Amino acid sequence: MELSDFELEVMQFFWSNPGSAAPQIHKLIEQKRSVSYSTVKTIIDRLEKKGAIKRSDQQGRTIFYSPLVEKNQLRKPMIKDFIKRVFLGKSQSLAAHIIQEEELSLDDISYLESLLEQKKEEFK
Repeated sequence: MELSDFELEVMQFFWSNPGSAAPQIHKLIEQKRSVSYSTVKTIIDRLEKKGAIKRSDQQGRTIFYSPLVEKNQLRKPMIKDFIKRVFLGKSQSLAAHIIQEEELSLDDISYLESLLEQKKEEFK
């Protein structure tokens, strides 16, 4: 499933607030940027058509939606595509970039080290 940047942004709100209605999502998005209700509703309709969200309840004319897909279902293919486009398919280059260019705390470094140790164990 491919989502636009704005569709992904709306999905983030549904993951954080399952069972939300379009007006609620619009208010949350409007705190970050100016966007019309009809634009948000159009994105919600698209997400429903794509099978990313479903109608979970209705009260009067207000429809509530819940996510059908989890973050990881979308994250994996998006990250693979990102690595292919930006790092020519080399995940090692992405890892090196994160280690060399990002501000990492000692906790971050310890976490990465533990992940690497787990990966090493898979080869034994």
